[in-house]
Amino acid sequence: MEKDIQHTKSRRNYFLAAFLAPFIWGFMSIPVRILNGYPAEDILYYRILSAVVLLWLFILIFRKKKLIADYHHFNELTKSEKKKISWLTLLASILIFANWYTFIYSINNVSIQSAALAYMICPLITTFAAYFILKEGLSPLKKFALFLAFFSCCLLATGSFLDIAWAITIASSYAFYLIIQRVLQGFDKLTILAVQLLICSAFVVPLLLISNHSLPTDPVFWETVVIIAVFFTIIPLYFSMYALIKISSSTTGVLLYINPILAFLLAIFYFKESIEPYKYIAYGILLIAIMLFNWKILKNVVFGKK
Repeated sequence: MEKDIQHTKSRRNYFLAAFLAPFIWGFMSIPVRILNGYPAEDILYYRILSAVVLLWLFILIFRKKKLIADYHHFNELTKSEKKKISWLTLLASILIFANWYTFIYSINNVSIQSAALAYMICPLITTFAAYFILKEGLSPLKKFALFLAFFSCCLLATGSFLDIAWAITIASSYAFYLIIQRVLQGFDKLTILAVQLLICSAFVVPLLLISNHSLPTDPVFWETVVIIAVFFTIIPLYFSMYALIKISSSTTGVLLYINPILAFLLAIFYFKESIEPYKYIAYGILLIAIMLFNWKILKNVVFGKK
């Protein structure tokens, strides 16, 4: 009985982490709007570099023992295991950087609709990839929930073929990033994230030199970038990686729909944007789909029922 209670509490923590990541990202438009006078690429580059510096400082000061333990654990692996971990870490870094970069590029050069649609498509791709690659099962209720989510996406996919193609590209990069995080086990998640961000910074430095943009001097820029780096990069990415220790990729993927739902509510109540009536229906269906997909977890973990 005591073990069951501990298991439920532990699972609740992982589910909460999976929920908090997209919940936090849902509010990212607020600090980004503060920096709307700066090139989107600069925001991305300095976000990554700030996150790398701050995270490595945190690890070296407060989690040095974990870092050393991970180093020894890596050295104890066989040659093939080391190669697998190294390639997966590199691929994950490329995918998360590609996701951020294509998202920014899409907003600036394609359309905002294509970037927004990516948030809608990503959970579907994540769930289907988890089903076919990781062999994660889907109950009839979950399949019905996915059908509702797909129907909601169809309602919102009003852009051109180019918009949809870019949306799929953006969504796929993050979906497969999540799949890799599910496979990468045995190391401290904060260490893995620090290494991935360090690799991302290797892409950033040459791009900064090529862009030839002057270094921002406004304190507001750096304060906001640090907020984005800590609260909208390090913390939610860590939550999503931590959740994948026990929560399935499909569940984590579907919970990503919390992000666009929150962004939709912010657009109405905070930014006072006008919204077409059909979008209320689409997002309402999406909310129902999330609840249905996670119904078993909601009963077992949130409500304490079995």
